[in-house]
Amino acid sequence: MNTQTFLLICDLKDDEEAILAYEECHKTVAPEILESIRTAGILQMSIFRWRNRLSMILVGDEKFSFKRKTRLDSANKKVQEWESFLGQYQTNLPGTPDSWRWQLTDKIFDFKA
Repeated sequence: MNTQTFLLICDLKDDEEAILAYEECHKTVAPEILESIRTAGILQMSIFRWRNRLSMILVGDEKFSFKRKTRLDSANKKVQEWESFLGQYQTNLPGTPDSWRWQLTDKIFDFKA
């Protein structure tokens, strides 16, 4: 199976309580949210934090696309509620639209042994 790997970044509000609350939300994610991730073709998703900067590693199957995921998410009430809830802890990266929290990064180096 071919896979695709992406790295996205997002900033949390620079507030210790918001950062801790965001982490707490991710300790128990609702089954409907996890199922929506699987349905979109995501095989693995990991979020890392440094201070208030988040990095998400997303591995999708060969059919995964952000366009399809956006379409599926917009039709899923539970995902909309989850994203809205998490939005209270997030802030926009410089130069990004108000409606976009996570920003896709460009790969500039790749090493494989």
